[in-house]
Amino acid sequence: MAAYDKADLERRMRGAVESLKHDLGGLRTGRASTTLLDPITVEVYGAQMPLNQVATVSAPEPRLLTVQVWDRSNVGPVDKAIRSAGLGLNPIVDGQNIRLPIPDLTEERRKELAKLAGQYAEKARVAARNVRRDGNDALKVDEKKGVYSEDERKRHENEVQKLTDATIADIDSAASAKEKEILGK
Repeated sequence: MAAYDKADLERRMRGAVESLKHDLGGLRTGRASTTLLDPITVEVYGAQMPLNQVATVSAPEPRLLTVQVWDRSNVGPVDKAIRSAGLGLNPIVDGQNIRLPIPDLTEERRKELAKLAGQYAEKARVAARNVRRDGNDALKVDEKKGVYSEDERKRHENEVQKLTDATIADIDSAASAKEKEILGK
């Protein structure tokens, strides 16, 4: 059986792009986005639970997030989790609702976030290159086993390279779009 699997390589490269988009979604851009609170976990019922499993998060206005906690006894822990998440947000408790006004970003913070977006993109590029290396290694193993001739291996390596180039182009476009959004250009 051949070790080279083009569908698996495509799936893994798509995974790198999806992971990048998820990471970029968590970066604050000055606009309210419900994905901003995705990484927050809350200590409730004796366990750590994702915020979206104990409350509803919505963005009714461009600069405001609201968190509607389902169980009144969890309002305190949710408030504490949001404050300690390091997002620079100050929750305002209003009964079972928590309002989160999104403050303007300073120029310095925008540059830090843009740099962080670039780091996320570089990690995704490295992941795509690792997938390419794995695919090329599998092709060489298959060539030694006699599954592919040298010409077939080189043709498949070119396909893997084209796939890698397309994936890196997707990564670059996602990262540059996020950097423009962060810097407000």
